Amino acid sequence: MPVDATPDPYADPLKFGQRVQVLRERRGMTQAQLADLVGLSPHTLRKIENGQQKAPSLDMVLRIAEALRVRDLADLTGLPDAHVDLFIGPGHPRLAAVKAAIDNFALGSSLEPPPIPHLEARLHAAWKARHGAGNHREEIGKLLPDLIRDAQALVRHADSSNDRRHAQALLAEAYSLSQFFVAYQPDSSLLWRVAERGMVAAQDSGDPHAIGVAAWLLAQAHRDTGPRHFDAADAINLEAIRFLEPLLSDASDDVLAIAGALRFELGYTAARRRDTGTAWGHWDKAREMAARLPGDYYHPITSFSQAIMGAHAVTVAVELHQGGESVRQAAQADAAVIRSKPRRARHRIEEARGYHLDNQPDVAIATLEKAARTAPETIKYNGYARAIILEQVESKQAQRRQRASQLAMDIGLLAA
Repeated sequence: MPVDATPDPYADPLKFGQRVQVLRERRGMTQAQLADLVGLSPHTLRKIENGQQKAPSLDMVLRIAEALRVRDLADLTGLPDAHVDLFIGPGHPRLAAVKAAIDNFALGSSLEPPPIPHLEARLHAAWKARHGAGNHREEIGKLLPDLIRDAQALVRHADSSNDRRHAQALLAEAYSLSQFFVAYQPDSSLLWRVAERGMVAAQDSGDPHAIGVAAWLLAQAHRDTGPRHFDAADAINLEAIRFLEPLLSDASDDVLAIAGALRFELGYTAARRRDTGTAWGHWDKAREMAARLPGDYYHPITSFSQAIMGAHAVTVAVELHQGGESVRQAAQADAAVIRSKPRRARHRIEEARGYHLDNQPDVAIATLEKAARTAPETIKYNGYARAIILEQVESKQAQRRQRASQLAMDIGLLAA
């Protein structure tokens, strides 16, 4: 390797600080941005990267891993025994079958497609199963291969332009359901195929709701890829909102809800940027959209509703790294009103992040225990939860360490 080449943290045994610098630069982040995200001064971070200061505590290592979206802790530390995947789960047993269905293009297939109402009913049942199950990936993972194949066949065999557009909307919905399964699985290229194919199918359908959902999911894929993709996420959200706005005066509740969900996503991304005013401004606009919906309404895909806005407020505060505000918002939000078990567990994880930021580790662990009881597959694949648990496994407080270790074993993070 040339002496002036950028060192590769995946190939060379570099010091911790050098790895931080390389991974930070690959994320397109400045030292000041990373320092702000993890709670260090730029001067201290500079000394760590230059090797003038030894590697920080495990707590700070995990914060840096979170900020840089490091998938494997060994990539950051260089230690083989630190091989822990943080933001990608271990891989669900049904992933191979789902992937095979997504990747299959049987152009000459004689597979007889189901009637449109039949596929609609099956998709409706699949969403209901996802929201009602703690092991939601297992529930939808066993349904997805047939749903994807049948939706693809329905598009191929459509007899009229109207039937084809309707079939494309159902195919887009099948891809949307697939993205919920594929997220946090060890195959990022599959996630992108699903998100992009879902958008293509939705656009071909011309259905406003399908287009809004596909945009919502594609924007999330961009945002979760890292700071360099935040602008792309915003562009997708804004374009979808502009497309939907002329339709909202007499739109269905589902279209109103997806417009509100897109508006909140703008706030979510702004919070990731640490842009406080913009983040809360979009949250306010999303809350106004939610107020236009019936009090008992719940969007079948995104969970957007009046009831979810408290949970969204916690998410904004956490992403802004406002520990005290996160705890205050958590006290006001009512998890019991969130109908979806995976979404309720996700809210508990966001609450735990808030308590963690507010230096209340015991409450954070207790809250993660609630998340695990609600939807164990949500916490199992959530990198933020895994990072908090790993930190507390090393706690000097025996009782806290024991609870964290037990939770880590329960979700498969540590061997029993």
